[in-house]
Amino acid sequence: MFSQLRTTQTVAVRRDLPPLSFHNTLSSKTEVFVPLSDNVVKMYNCGPTVYSLQHIGNLRAYLFADTLHRLLSYWGYEVKQVINITDVGHLASDADEGEDKIETAAKKTGRHAQDIVREYTDAWFADLDAFNIDRSKIIFSPATEYIQEQIALVLTLEEKGYTYSGTKGVYFDTSCFHDYGKLGNIALEGLKEGARVETDPEKRHPSDFFLWKFAETGVKREQEWESPWGVGFPGWHIECTAMIFRLLGKQIDIHTGGIDHIPVHHNNEIAQAEAVTGKQYVKYWMHCAHIMIDGKKISKSLGNSVYLSDIVKHDISPLALRYWFLTAHYRTQTNFTWEAVEGASTALSRLKSAIASFKPSEEEAPTQHPTFMRNFIEAISNDVDTPKAIALMWEFVKDDAISTPVKYATLLEADSLLGLDLANVLKVGEKAPLTGNSEELPKKIRTLVEKREVARAEGDFAGADVLREKISKQGYSIVDTPTGATLSKLPTKNTN
Repeated sequence: MFSQLRTTQTVAVRRDLPPLSFHNTLSSKTEVFVPLSDNVVKMYNCGPTVYSLQHIGNLRAYLFADTLHRLLSYWGYEVKQVINITDVGHLASDADEGEDKIETAAKKTGRHAQDIVREYTDAWFADLDAFNIDRSKIIFSPATEYIQEQIALVLTLEEKGYTYSGTKGVYFDTSCFHDYGKLGNIALEGLKEGARVETDPEKRHPSDFFLWKFAETGVKREQEWESPWGVGFPGWHIECTAMIFRLLGKQIDIHTGGIDHIPVHHNNEIAQAEAVTGKQYVKYWMHCAHIMIDGKKISKSLGNSVYLSDIVKHDISPLALRYWFLTAHYRTQTNFTWEAVEGASTALSRLKSAIASFKPSEEEAPTQHPTFMRNFIEAISNDVDTPKAIALMWEFVKDDAISTPVKYATLLEADSLLGLDLANVLKVGEKAPLTGNSEELPKKIRTLVEKREVARAEGDFAGADVLREKISKQGYSIVDTPTGATLSKLPTKNTN
């Protein structure tokens, strides 16, 4: 079900490119990226709690992680990337209150917890595929597969004097970790009971958190394990640290997540990790801002969630949503509207139409435009400034002084960093094969496209929509542009 990293041949880091610079939440400054190892980058991305579908606000974080992976790989680094899958231990409140979200979903539906996990993990994987994210380059780590590592880590913290026990579980004592709250400058003494966490009379301090939660007496959970402290399950925060230690080591280069992870989850990770090792846990912390709707954060609890399936129902490609995300800086809070995403869809369609018109003949071997690529690289290397990079791309598209074959080669090179799948586009009627595909456009698809063109010309738009759906089910997306219909092959599902 979960992919493992392919064995890769290390590529030398490119010294011809400007240095990468990232905004580090830990220092609140933009810093030149210098990895712990010369040419290997260890990156961990906080993943989903798989009790329901992931809304588009969640998906922004995974697009950002993919963009980081593309940048680091382009610069020549070997990227070891892990994304966790939380399938136990995440309570209704991030601060240790309420029921386990997976257990709650299982009870509501009358299904087994791991059936819930499999359903929503598969749905999330399908979203990643539709977003053109290569899952074969990522290790996915479900928390339930690393229970023994989590128990061992709690034992180590207990031996070092960082824990205490109550009737509910084993707690981490944040007063013993003097740098608690350093991420985002969260002042420990300023935390008031009931402000950051719900009142728990057993906690010595409001910021203390569960390392191991005891199963309630008389309540049988589906997911619980024997431990030195009794039957129970791990706290949400210990899961990430244990998996990082196991899969990437005691120190890593980059850790990402949403800004909502900063005050609790990520500060808790730092405390328990550095309490064990006495060394810096993560060198660069990077966080995405929220996607908003009508000025409110997208949230399942608020009932304002928009899912990728909703985007598709509006006849908008998932890659158009990717494009829309990239037009805003990852640290910028962005307001979702259907008008904005429809505008992004139109812009991406025009870009793909231009790419199709730029495609050179088989006899031509165009080179890339060095000035554009230098400017594009400088923009995106500066804290992943994708909005500026896309603006530069449009200036380049409209520059009539540059030959179309050079535009084609250059834009495809730039797209290796943006992931918009611009190479995978074919003008209707074109005889050349799709890029990366040895087969020409299938006759069945071409026939459907021709029938749809006739239906549109005759004003039979309902019939045209039916034909569009048939084309989509065959794995192709068709977009109508001022210069004609453009056909794109949808991303292939990754079955790992």
